[in-house]
Amino acid sequence: MELGDIFQFLENRNILVTGATGFLAKIFIEKILRVQPNVKKLYLLLRAADSKSALQRFNTEIIAKDLFRVLKEKCGPNLNTLISQKITVVPGDITCDNLGVKDFNLVEEMWKEVDVVVNLAATTNFDERYDVSLGINTLGAKHVLNFAKRCANLKVLLHVSTAYISGEKEGLVLETPYALGETLNGTCGLDIDVEKKIMEEKLKELRAENICEESISLAMKDLGIQRARKFGWPNTYVFTKAMGEMLLGHLRGNVPLVIVRPTIITSTFKEPFPGWVEGIRTIDSIAVGYAKGRIPCFLGDPNTIVDAIPADMVVNAMIVAMAAHANQQSEMTIYQVGSSVSNPLQFSNLHDFGIRYFSKHPWIDKKGKPVKVGHVTVLRTMESFRRYLAVRYLLPLKGLQIVNVALCQKFGGLYNDLYRKIKFVNRMIELYGPYLFFRGIFDDMNTEKLRRAARESNDENMLYFDPKSIDWEDYFMKTHIPGVVKYVFK
Repeated sequence: MELGDIFQFLENRNILVTGATGFLAKIFIEKILRVQPNVKKLYLLLRAADSKSALQRFNTEIIAKDLFRVLKEKCGPNLNTLISQKITVVPGDITCDNLGVKDFNLVEEMWKEVDVVVNLAATTNFDERYDVSLGINTLGAKHVLNFAKRCANLKVLLHVSTAYISGEKEGLVLETPYALGETLNGTCGLDIDVEKKIMEEKLKELRAENICEESISLAMKDLGIQRARKFGWPNTYVFTKAMGEMLLGHLRGNVPLVIVRPTIITSTFKEPFPGWVEGIRTIDSIAVGYAKGRIPCFLGDPNTIVDAIPADMVVNAMIVAMAAHANQQSEMTIYQVGSSVSNPLQFSNLHDFGIRYFSKHPWIDKKGKPVKVGHVTVLRTMESFRRYLAVRYLLPLKGLQIVNVALCQKFGGLYNDLYRKIKFVNRMIELYGPYLFFRGIFDDMNTEKLRRAARESNDENMLYFDPKSIDWEDYFMKTHIPGVVKYVFK
């Protein structure tokens, strides 16, 4: 693979970015504006009913974020001019044809002008409603592809997926595509059109019963988990993302397609500054619960590899991949961007970092008191987890023989705090359990070739994404956990 000047590739480009208010999308937008202000135009697709509400979302959910402070310092009074010249905010919805863009003049302009399409739109909730997740992660990917096919000057379509569409595979997980209808457990019958029909019929049935929206939502969440597990995926998120990849691979035709599969995305490593993060990322749910004293024990294997990768490294890999595959007709390439092969991080390391950090810098609760933390008991099986909770908390109080959340809730009083803790831990186990014993590592041979090409292009210092450069202890203790405390903790 040979690369010219990557920043030169970005010059005078028109780039369509979907899911523009998302975590990665904001970092991508900031990076482009900061390092290549000569980009011609960034079309930012935001879910909104009209231009006014889309612009309001851009101002409050994107440009107002602390992430953009370096760009603001660099541009000074010229920032508004840069934004007005380089940014076109597009109200739309990727669950619809033509990406839900109602202004047909704008649609035709994008079909004429757009060189690169970057699909970052996704719902990342593990137990999202099936209709929502299928609409965005699966059918949304198809709508983005169809739109890209209409772009006369398209150089490349880059789609961001997740490495965890592999489910619970063990060993080396390769950078290979999934065929249409392929399943993880060998169960036959996965048909995306059928899945859409099942979803629509269930939704119609629920609405006919005149039940409340909350009950409909719970039922649709249950349906998503049920359909995912039928075919071998642990949750709705990775199942619908996998089907999105299947549709792209099957329908792409001659479109140059790059699929980037990040692993667990964490706060920024270096740019625009270290430690920026937004929302509770996967492993941060555990950190937040631990710091607030809500996790007395946890289930998992201390030797499990936790594949983490800083967000700015993912964005850099995306930019290099865009330049590398521009105009390569009929080609589809997959890049897994993670650390488990070259710089593995163990669950026990995370446990240790959390204890040390929050012992020295305790979380202050609503009453103004520091929350004391200690070692979390890590249990290796579900049975030992249930037994621990029963012996530690329930037997001494009421002689209960099993963990019964309903009884804890019923007793109230002394049990309220216990109920909340057990409910929280059970929820974490339900959502993240499959990854607490994960036995896979993600092959990144394609990504390593991309890194070598970046080195040869002399752009590596600005487009770094080598996980071997990360000292995990230094990163978590001085960058990531402080970033989570600053930007995420409430």
